[in-house]
Amino acid sequence: MSANPFFETWDTPFGAPPFATIAPEHFVPAFERAIADHRSEVDAIKGDPSAPTFDNVVGALERAGRALSRVGGVFWNLAGADTNDALQGIERDMSPVLARHWQAIGLDPELFARVEAVQAGRDAGGLTPEQRRVLQLTYDGFVRGGAKLGDADRARLGEIAERLAELGTRFGQNVLHDEKAFTLVLDGEDDLAGLPPALRDAAAQAAAERGLPGRHVVTLGRSLIEPFLRFSARRDLRETAFRAFATRGEHQGEHDNRPVVAEMARLRAERAALLGFPTYAHLKLDDTMAKTPEAVRGLLDRVWDSARAKAAKDAEKLAEVVREEGGDFALAPHDWRHYAEKVRRRDYDLDESEIKSYLALDNIAEAAFDTATKLFGITFTPRPDVPVYHPDVKAFEVRDRDGAAVALFFADYFARPSKRSGAWMSGFRGQNNMDGVRQRPIVVNVMNFAKGGDGEPTLLSMDDARTLFHEFGHALHGMLSDVTYPSIAGTGVSRDFVEFPSQLYEHWMTRPEVLKRFALHHDTGEPMPDALFERLTAARNFSQGFATVEYCASAIVDMAFHTLTPEEARAGVDPAAIEAATLDAIGMPAAIVMRHRTPHFSHVFAGDGYSAGYYSYLWSEMLDADGFGAFEENGVFDPATAEKLRADVLAAGNTRPPEEAYMAFRGRMPSVETLLERRGLN
Repeated sequence: MSANPFFETWDTPFGAPPFATIAPEHFVPAFERAIADHRSEVDAIKGDPSAPTFDNVVGALERAGRALSRVGGVFWNLAGADTNDALQGIERDMSPVLARHWQAIGLDPELFARVEAVQAGRDAGGLTPEQRRVLQLTYDGFVRGGAKLGDADRARLGEIAERLAELGTRFGQNVLHDEKAFTLVLDGEDDLAGLPPALRDAAAQAAAERGLPGRHVVTLGRSLIEPFLRFSARRDLRETAFRAFATRGEHQGEHDNRPVVAEMARLRAERAALLGFPTYAHLKLDDTMAKTPEAVRGLLDRVWDSARAKAAKDAEKLAEVVREEGGDFALAPHDWRHYAEKVRRRDYDLDESEIKSYLALDNIAEAAFDTATKLFGITFTPRPDVPVYHPDVKAFEVRDRDGAAVALFFADYFARPSKRSGAWMSGFRGQNNMDGVRQRPIVVNVMNFAKGGDGEPTLLSMDDARTLFHEFGHALHGMLSDVTYPSIAGTGVSRDFVEFPSQLYEHWMTRPEVLKRFALHHDTGEPMPDALFERLTAARNFSQGFATVEYCASAIVDMAFHTLTPEEARAGVDPAAIEAATLDAIGMPAAIVMRHRTPHFSHVFAGDGYSAGYYSYLWSEMLDADGFGAFEENGVFDPATAEKLRADVLAAGNTRPPEEAYMAFRGRMPSVETLLERRGLN
C-alpha cells in the first residue's frame, strides 16, 4: 500500500509519531513488515558464522526489532487511550500473532545456543558491569521462557502464550465494553441531591460528551463515580451506580469475563508446571524482590490484620452516623464512602468540596513539574507544534539543567469513552544510548479525570492529585533513564520495585512547600489556608483501614488464583467461588468490596503485567515510606539526596538488582513497621 507513515521517516519535532496521518488501516501492514524484518534480524544473529560474542548476539538482539517497537509504541498506546472499533479488531487479531512471534524467538534453540555460549564465556569477555547485567537477564529470560525444554513442551508453551494473549485482549475489551455501556442519567434536582457544584459540572460535561446536553450523567470512571458515591443523598442511586461499578465484566453473555479468568488461570498454572515451578506465582516471583509467594503472603497478612481492625473501628463510627440520621439499615458497600465523608466532616471539619476548590488540575500538574525542577533541575516547556493523538493531549519538551534534551512528555488527563479506565504511564519510544547515539524517550501519562464544565476548571480530589503525582513519578523513571541498552531502560525493572519511584513521588504532593504555592482557590487565587492544611494533615490517615482492606483483599485474591497447582486448575476453576472462599477465609468485612473484583481486575488479567504481582504496590510502599525518610532527614529538596535518587534509581534502570539499587540510595533495607506507621495502622 502507498503512503503508510510507518514506512517513512518521521520529520516531526522530536521524531514524534505523525498521528494525523496514521489511520487504522496502516497498522496491520506495518506490523507484518516489522515482524518480518525482526525475524530476519534474528535469523542473521543465529546464523552468524563467527564465534558468539556479547556484541554479535546480545548487543545485536538489543538492536533488533526497532521497527516493531515503533509500530507497537503507537498502536498499544492508542489501543488504551483512544481506541475505536477498528483498533479493537486489530488488537484482537494481532495479539496472538505477536505472542507467536515473540514466543518463537524465545524458544529458538539455535539462538539460545549462541546466548548460552556468551553466558558460558562471560568471565573472559571483558564485559562492563552493565553488559554483564544485560547478558544475565537475557540468559535468564530465555531459560525462564522455556528455552531448555524439549520440542513438545516448547510447542505447548507457544500455544499457551498465543491463547493467553487472545484472552488478555478479550478481558480488557470486555471491561471497556461494560464501562462504556453504563450511564446513570440524573433527572432533576431530586437525583442531584447532595452533589456539590463541581461534581454537578463534571456530570453535566459527561452528559454533553454523550449527546445529552442539559442533563447530568454518572459514568464508571473513578473520578466521577467515587465522588458521586461520596456525596449523593440518594441511597438508591448510590446502590445502582455501585452495583454497576462492582460487576463490570460479570454479566452473562459474550462480554462475561468469568470464563476468561477460568481459562487464563488454568493455562498459567500449566505454563508454570512446564517450566518446573509448583505454581504460576512461584514462576512470576522468582526474579522479584519478594522471591516467593510465602514472602508476599507474609507481608499481606501482617498488614491485613491491622487494616481490618482499623476498618472495624471506622465502621462503628459510620454506623453511628447512620443511626443519628434515623437510618435503620446495616452499612453496605454503597454507603461507606458517603458516611465516611460525613464522619470526616464531623471529626476533622473537612469537606471534600472545600478541598477540591484548591486543587485545580492545571495547578497540580504545574506542581508536579515544579517539584521535578527543584529536585533534578529539569524543565518543562509546552510544545503545541508537536503532533498529538487527541485534542486533550498536551506535549512538553523536557530539558536538563545544562539545556540538553531529556525527553518529550505527553499529558493526557481527561476521561473519555475511547479510553480504558485507570491511570498509567507508558511510552511511545524508549531510551537507550547504543552505538554512540542517544535516543531520548517519549513518555505519556494517562489519567481519567472528570472534566470540568464549560468555562470551569477541572478540580481534583486529594486522591486524584496523588494519582497525578504517582504517574508522574513513573514518567520521571522513564524520562531520566540513562542506560546503554533498551531492555534495561527506565521502568524495565522488577515489578515490585517499579512502583517505588512513583509512590515516593506522591509524598511531595502533600508537603506544605508544594501546597502553599500550588493549592490555590480556583476563584480567588488565594492559597490554601493554614487551618485547612492542618486539618488535612490531622486527617492524613483517615479511612486508611478501608483503603488498605480493599487493596489487600485484591492482592490476596490475585495470589489465590496464581497459587493454584496444575492439578487444582485442571479440576476446574470457578472464579466466583475462589474469590468468595478467599475473602471468607480472611474475614472480609461485609461493607467493603475488593478494589478490583476478579471480573474487572485488569491489572492481573488484561495481560500479564501484574499477575501474581498486585502486592507490589504494598511492597514498594515499604520502600517509599522508608525512602522518603532520606529527604525528611536532609531536606525535602536536598540536592545531594535528589542526585542519589536520580543516579541510583531513576537513571539506572535495571543495571543492578533492585535490592542493590535501593541500598545504594538509602544505605539500608526497609521494614514493614515503617509502612504500618505511615498508614496509621500500628
